Amino acid sequence: MRGFLHRPAQPSGGDGLVLTHGAGANSKSALLVAVAEAFADAGFTVLRCDLRFRQDRPFGPPRPGDAERDREGLQDALDALRERAPGRLFLGGSSYGGRQSSMLVAEKPGPVDGLLLLSYPLHPPGKPEQLRIQHLLKLETGALFVHGTRDPFGSLAEVAQALRLIPGKTRLLPVENAGHDLGFKGKSRREDLPSAVLAAFRELFD
Repeated sequence: MRGFLHRPAQPSGGDGLVLTHGAGANSKSALLVAVAEAFADAGFTVLRCDLRFRQDRPFGPPRPGDAERDREGLQDALDALRERAPGRLFLGGSSYGGRQSSMLVAEKPGPVDGLLLLSYPLHPPGKPEQLRIQHLLKLETGALFVHGTRDPFGSLAEVAQALRLIPGKTRLLPVENAGHDLGFKGKSRREDLPSAVLAAFRELFD
């Protein structure tokens, strides 16, 4: 396991969150850091970690066959965080990391209390027929989807339609005028986003 642990200054219930990155990033991405800090400030213990494919290779996307190992790594991260967060346990990530998180929970429901899915990659850009929704039919765990209105990996209407397939409770938080990066690109920072994500998360799960 490789990552960064955010300890809350004032723990609140002992809740924990494992947060991971997209296919072209790592756990140091500005979006993950900002969200992790917001949740830690609110009392969560947050483990911001690298998926196994990124531990193996510092650059480049995951390869065919990496996904299963990445999900095993997420399970290891949950087990590690459980030792430090005795309360509720949440899992999520950006794009590919969020997709693998949702697939893990669909396969093994129970130990995770909720999902935080940032820019879920519903389909490849320009290929709306290649939907990545099969496992959503088995997803009984609640999930917050945070999605930009200009995301080429899925329109808001497409994401909303996909959410209707999920048996568990869901919420969609639109981010106006944002693409797949949710306003965190280069030196750009959407300063209002982490607090908005935290507020929507609390409304769904508290």
